[in-house]
Amino acid sequence: MCNESASQQLYRKRLRHRARFIQIARWGILILLLLLWELLARLGVIDAFLLSSPSRMFTTIADLIRTGELWLHLGTTLWETVVGFVIGSVLGIVMAIALWWSNTLARILDPYLVVLNALPKIALGPVLIVWIGAGMPAIIAMTLLISVIVTMVTVLGGFLSVEEEKLTLLRSFGASKLQCFTMVVFPAALPTTVSALKLGIGMSWVGVIVGEFLVSRAGLGYLIVYGGQVFKLDLVMAGTAVLCLFAALMYLMIAACEKRLNQRRAHP
Repeated sequence: MCNESASQQLYRKRLRHRARFIQIARWGILILLLLLWELLARLGVIDAFLLSSPSRMFTTIADLIRTGELWLHLGTTLWETVVGFVIGSVLGIVMAIALWWSNTLARILDPYLVVLNALPKIALGPVLIVWIGAGMPAIIAMTLLISVIVTMVTVLGGFLSVEEEKLTLLRSFGASKLQCFTMVVFPAALPTTVSALKLGIGMSWVGVIVGEFLVSRAGLGYLIVYGGQVFKLDLVMAGTAVLCLFAALMYLMIAACEKRLNQRRAHP
């Protein structure tokens, strides 16, 4: 028993060391790439005007913070992303429930969903602008086009992956379809639903940036497009860096919720 306990402690210690090594390696690669990028720019190996450099990029971000422009553009993009993500997630989950509930409806809509999923959503950008107008509603609509189908298909796959034997057992005891869904299907598909939210947050960022590329007066997408139009590549790289940072933070928030959910499921 004592030997087993020591083995378990050694195993946990190795896991902690491995996790620490992974974190150090991740940050080390990022820092190394930034240092290499800066060095090549200073030595003239790469054109700093075209490819910028970390120092120029950070200076641009500091200037945007000082003038207050960063908060305007970042706030606009974050608001559009959160609104699009919440609405898209709710719509996607509701649609997945409806398709699971009615197999006939799922079979009728299947070809249309396949087409919508394969359709390049950016092709509908000009149409959305004409229908909805130039502004935030068109950007959110573009976000929904990109995120809803992905969320719905992923969640529906989780619902359909539940073993039929479990549902048959519940039905044999007289359970209704609603009881089958609330007691077995949705709890079993909860990890898949959270994974769909992780995909959805990424798709929401894509939709918002694509929308801001097409029609926007503010936002990180607008900042990036404007920087490219006036050949301020430092502005382009600064906007891209801020975009990557906050997209990663929102993704990590969903991942943290997923980890907490898995812990609660493992230790109810």
